[in-house]
Amino acid sequence: MAAQNHVQITIPKEHDNQNQVPEEDFDYSQRAQWLQAAVLEANYGLVSTASLMMGVGAVQRDVNTMILGGFAWLLLGACSMAIGEFVSVYSQLDTELVSGHNHGQQEEDQDKKEGVPNPFLAAIASAVTFSLGGIIPILAAAFISNHKLRSPMVKSCARVLIGGWTVMAITFSLTKLIGSTGVEMC
Repeated sequence: MAAQNHVQITIPKEHDNQNQVPEEDFDYSQRAQWLQAAVLEANYGLVSTASLMMGVGAVQRDVNTMILGGFAWLLLGACSMAIGEFVSVYSQLDTELVSGHNHGQQEEDQDKKEGVPNPFLAAIASAVTFSLGGIIPILAAAFISNHKLRSPMVKSCARVLIGGWTVMAITFSLTKLIGSTGVEMC
């Protein structure tokens, strides 16, 4: 005799979720703001430090002077970015608090307090990410053994130009692809 196999799959209905814990709504916009600020600060640290060091290297061929200039800019830039971020986020905090009082909301509302930006954390994050980006060209200058090696300018410019066009083409293509498929943000 052949054995019979019986498989039963139950699919819960919408109203059967009584025992499940409701998921908390997470505000991803706060995370996006921090990520954007971190990426921009790291990028600015990298580009500005490298540019300053190249400028120093153009007039002073001593690598130690370039590295010293890079460290000086790293310290100044990190402080500048931290102070700027602190002032910006503190202004945003003041605006949110005043807006909350004008609409009759209470400060004791715990959900609102969790979403309020912290100017001190923003300043620290700004300084750290600027420094992480800015240390890269300094380390590169410190570990290059032959500082007299110069790349031909036309070839270097062509590489940067072609690389930039390639990145733009890829970004454009992916954006068109995503836009045409109708990705939906929840």
